[in-house]
Amino acid sequence: MQIKRTGIVLSPNKQRVILRPFQPPGNDRVLRLIGRVCSLSEQEVDNLLAQVLEEFHGRHQRPEEFFERRFLALRRHLLTDTPLSENRRLLLGAYFTQEYALESAALFNPSLVWHPDQTKLPQGSRRFAMSLRAVGEGHVSSIVFRSGTINRNLQITIDEPNRFVTTPRFVPDSCYENDLFRRKLIELGLGTPFTNEALAKLAPEFTLSQLEAILKTSLREHRSRHAELAPLVEQVVMLAKSNYEIQYTPEHELSERLIFPFSPTETNGIEDARFVHFHNDDGSSRYYATYSAYDGRMVLPQLLETKDFLRFKMHTLNGPAVSNKGMALFPRKINGHYAMLGRQDGEHLYLMYSDMLYFWHTSELIIKPTSSWEYVQMGNCGSPIETDAGWLVLTHGVGPMRKYCIGAMLLDLDDPSKTIARLREPLITPNEVEREGYVPNVVYTCGAIVHEEHLVIPYAMSDYATTFATVELAKLLAKMV
Repeated sequence: MQIKRTGIVLSPNKQRVILRPFQPPGNDRVLRLIGRVCSLSEQEVDNLLAQVLEEFHGRHQRPEEFFERRFLALRRHLLTDTPLSENRRLLLGAYFTQEYALESAALFNPSLVWHPDQTKLPQGSRRFAMSLRAVGEGHVSSIVFRSGTINRNLQITIDEPNRFVTTPRFVPDSCYENDLFRRKLIELGLGTPFTNEALAKLAPEFTLSQLEAILKTSLREHRSRHAELAPLVEQVVMLAKSNYEIQYTPEHELSERLIFPFSPTETNGIEDARFVHFHNDDGSSRYYATYSAYDGRMVLPQLLETKDFLRFKMHTLNGPAVSNKGMALFPRKINGHYAMLGRQDGEHLYLMYSDMLYFWHTSELIIKPTSSWEYVQMGNCGSPIETDAGWLVLTHGVGPMRKYCIGAMLLDLDDPSKTIARLREPLITPNEVEREGYVPNVVYTCGAIVHEEHLVIPYAMSDYATTFATVELAKLLAKMV
């Protein structure tokens, strides 16, 4: 069996920057900064704004729109309602804005799915969408995208990414179900008499603003316990904000779109999205991606949903079976149930079933480390791929010196708790070129695809850059024992 490395490398790009809010610490500093800008004459404001726009020309699309939004966000700090000139508003917004190089440190852990648009392609070619984990300043991770094509000869072409990256429109969940929200609070240890009392005052379905208003009122009613209850209120609101939507429009190329941490549970990053094209029993389909939200203390598995890579809905995954990293959804229901692989204990592979996509209550241990190169731990490397022989699951194994390798196994189509076969030796192990990087001796993928009877695997090289390999599917299956 021959693994063919393509030689294609996607490296970090320090030039792709986005506009992000900048907030000096403490309201006193905010007020002093606003005061300094407001003390400038109109001529000084005009000159300084022109200088900013000239200096950053060509690095962003419509920066004035972002400056205006930043001004509106800080307007509550103004001491009077006296109208300000447009240029002063924009300049104030610029002072509360910063650039962020989202790919400056690393571009890795890729996941491949077929692109929703397969038009205008030569026969035998297909277009793919690839997500990658991008790491920038402060080691904050986000999800970025690339597109490309694979032709009948397995030649891979990556489309040149757009110079610009666009910050999406953020929309909190329009509605929350009271009962489901209460169950999630209990799961996280936040189901207290105080939160139960607050939720009892809300309708069966409520909005974020209604929740915040009720919690604020309840906090006033328990004024003597403010110091105790205020952190609890903050955590409840944080949970609600973890369910949200971001929106793009068709004029934004795929490489312009990104999923940057928006909710409080994602403040330290969004990690390792595993995309899958899910097919429903009625013939419809959509894309899902499991990912890990990290706030610096806790990892929270979440699920992304999109039909077109324009509107992305993010929701928390719920239930006692949802823990740790590395969840991977099967691409269709099995015997009428959703199915997902997980690594609940950080060491073994588990199988989960559920009748509700966002709630997972039970898990079953199905795979233990068997070969020496996976003795430390193992997990999945993306969603299972359906073949005539069974569910093909790419795995990662960790061996001596914490070296990560990619392996493979085959699970039964009707009962994936049964292992049909697995590789005894790694499919991909880091070579001399791939072993140097941010985390040495690591190869890792979050999702492969099959094209022209070959498995096409994008994979990360030592948590720094990304490359591709291909292998004939029949030979891979034959190598398993």
